[in-house]
Amino acid sequence: MLRLGYACMNLTLGLTTNHTTRLAMIGDAERMRGLVRENLASIPPILAWNAAAGYRLFRIGSSLVPFASHPDFPYDWAVEHAAALKSVGRFAERLGQRLSMHPGQYCNPGSPDDKVVADSLREIEYATRVMELLGLKDGVVVIHLGGVYEDRAASVARFISVMRRQKRALRYLALEHDERCYNARQVYEAATELGVPMIFDLLHPRLNPGDLTEEAAVELTYETWNAAGRERPKFHLSTQAEGAKPGTHADCISAEDLSRMASLLAERDSDLMLEAKAKDRCLPIEAVRAAAEGPPEAAAAARGRRAR
Repeated sequence: MLRLGYACMNLTLGLTTNHTTRLAMIGDAERMRGLVRENLASIPPILAWNAAAGYRLFRIGSSLVPFASHPDFPYDWAVEHAAALKSVGRFAERLGQRLSMHPGQYCNPGSPDDKVVADSLREIEYATRVMELLGLKDGVVVIHLGGVYEDRAASVARFISVMRRQKRALRYLALEHDERCYNARQVYEAATELGVPMIFDLLHPRLNPGDLTEEAAVELTYETWNAAGRERPKFHLSTQAEGAKPGTHADCISAEDLSRMASLLAERDSDLMLEAKAKDRCLPIEAVRAAAEGPPEAAAAARGRRAR
């Protein structure tokens, strides 16, 4: 069965998990508390809507706790919001919703700049702490390998050296290839070194192909999830926006891309995060429900069970 999801906000409900403010306001503790509470309060109705619509995955915005990784954050957010996060996690579990986070591309543990590395590790620590407080076994924190810095091998070596020491983060970490710096083969090798899974997105190898076919890259993705002993393998899917800079996500997922991805996954139990600007509206609800029910014969069986 293929389970689908989307990121950060629900346009139908007009709710987001990414309410934020300017960095200059970080010292206003009450303002920060209000934003965090507003972001947390948005998650349960989004998850309830997802469950009814057929979506099973949701990515929480990185600004759930705005500037949480900044040294000047004004209070201990992990203590103050622990109960609310635990409640959200239990609600997600009851509804069968898988949650994830995806720190931005500024998160670069392989950088030669010590400050960038320190800032990156604080951001990864923040996302890891959110996953721990949610209490979900299948939570995922996705990051890219980052920049090349004129020496790809040295950058990867730094990344692995830094992340190997982040034992708590490795429990949730998954590495994604990208459209410019690191192809699927390179990310597979780094993921294997760290004992974590990789994330495959159909758009990336079309712009940064490397030596792997799409089929081979998908098989290696499954291999990493199995080797890491993690829950259902997770993939991303984005469609190139027509006439835009390469790598720009389209508003919607094309029917051709969805069909191709479904073919590559070959009806294996998998999770697919749809990365599109239209969020919950990027696919017709009928397509989401059809994916949730599985191939036609499985859907017919499910309808028969419900009828009885």
